[in-house]
Amino acid sequence: MPLPCLTAHADGSVTLTLRVQPRASRTAIAGMHGDALKVQVSAPPVDAAANEAVVALVAELLGVPRSAVGIIRGATSRTKVVRAHGVTVSAAEYAIGCALA
Repeated sequence: MPLPCLTAHADGSVTLTLRVQPRASRTAIAGMHGDALKVQVSAPPVDAAANEAVVALVAELLGVPRSAVGIIRGATSRTKVVRAHGVTVSAAEYAIGCALA
């Protein structure tokens, strides 16, 4: 069953819809929050520190370089859309499934 937070694109990239909790006690994948993947980052939402932590977490989760991940919508919101290049939907679903298990 496909995850509602993932969308594939023709250019070989995927987008993830995230619900971000800044200033958490740890940086981790916390589960699903509606149709979004809930992520916790320990960084505060000051000077883009939380956004940088989100990019680093997604890059590590999907096994791609940080330069291949970018926030395309919601930079100042808790709900963000992140695009990752160089990863397939099936690989992203597997990585997220492993992180949630």
